[in-house]
Amino acid sequence: MEIEFIRALRKRLPESPHLAVGPGDDAAVLQPDGSVVTCDLLCDGTHFSLATDSPARIGRKALAVNLSDLAAMAAQPIAAFLAVALPRKKTAIAEQLLDGMLPLAEQFDVALAGGDTNVWDGPLVVSITLIGRCPGKPLLRSGAKPGDHLLVTGSFGGSRLGKHFDFIPRIEEALYLQNHHTLHAGIDCSDGLSLDAARLAEESGCGVALDLASVPTSTAATRMAAEDNTRSPLERALGDGEDFELLLAVPPIAATALIAAQPLAARVTKIGTFIETPGLWQGTDELCPLPVTGFEHQA
Repeated sequence: MEIEFIRALRKRLPESPHLAVGPGDDAAVLQPDGSVVTCDLLCDGTHFSLATDSPARIGRKALAVNLSDLAAMAAQPIAAFLAVALPRKKTAIAEQLLDGMLPLAEQFDVALAGGDTNVWDGPLVVSITLIGRCPGKPLLRSGAKPGDHLLVTGSFGGSRLGKHFDFIPRIEEALYLQNHHTLHAGIDCSDGLSLDAARLAEESGCGVALDLASVPTSTAATRMAAEDNTRSPLERALGDGEDFELLLAVPPIAATALIAAQPLAARVTKIGTFIETPGLWQGTDELCPLPVTGFEHQA
């Protein structure tokens, strides 16, 4: 399982004076200048299908998922480095990949600063390394405290109907909230709401209880649930993944004020509370264990 594999790797990595924040968050923070660095790799057959998805949409997604990681750290993006392994018979798609990235790079003032290009007999692989900086303190996964409210932006589920390509990274929202409200911890929802909420709680050394009735499900989740009749809209919201919304740990008074103000274009919703007991739970009075669902690479 991916999580166990990453845990094992983290145990082997020595501490370094060059890292203010090391592995375990959405990005690393370097010493001494505070640069924030993240890297995400997308593969044909897992994150997209070159047979059905346009190279422009694939290129946009490759940059957008990295921007979402910086949003989770409340970091402003600066520069991106692109590495791509192109299928030998489809090298012309390189220009189209770039066509998809350029508008998003302009929107968030990101310099496409370099990278590497290879040609091989395998499928398309796109990797982007993104560098940013935090105007304030970086928002980490490890700061949630029992009693904090779990707030989320937007809605969840059904991303395969298009959102996983077309989402807007929550950079502006994260920077605004970090500057105007008290946030204890954060993560972006890439692998599934329940899985990423559990990760946030684990990194903070606590648990989290979800109020399932409050989880905002998307119209896409409702549509997919009606079409395949295998999972309910709520089950899709909890486990589909690739929503790229923010999950935030916010102290109660600040959370109440934020919910009342609704200062963002995306609605902010309280869906749970961090608790002392480790693990993922459901309920508000009586707690029951909640299965963790979402996407994990199988090793």
